[in-house]
Amino acid sequence: MSKPWQPYALHILDAIAKIQRIRMRGDIVADEVLYDAALRNLQTLSEATQLLPDDKKAAYPNIPWREISGFRNILVHNYLGDIDPLTVAAVIDKNLPALEESIRAMLAQDHGNGNDQAH
Repeated sequence: MSKPWQPYALHILDAIAKIQRIRMRGDIVADEVLYDAALRNLQTLSEATQLLPDDKKAAYPNIPWREISGFRNILVHNYLGDIDPLTVAAVIDKNLPALEESIRAMLAQDHGNGNDQAH
């Protein structure tokens, strides 16, 4: 029996919600503390996407799953120490809404199939 994936999906939604709250507190480009908090949650979110089943991710080809995973590696290892805050803000603005929608759809479809593990 494979490990349930729903907790990872919920973890992603939690990280997205935290990033949204961080953004409401101020500009992550101008505030180092908010920027660091956003990076930490992006790392958490990216790690959790790696633990979602491939068949679930394949159903949402509009999400750049491989790039999310690669972004996690950049965040964790901070290659060359030059993570650009403007790029991070753009990634958040461009990709998080679609990722959130896809994760919610995954969970809704799973719930519709009679699996209530995550709910």
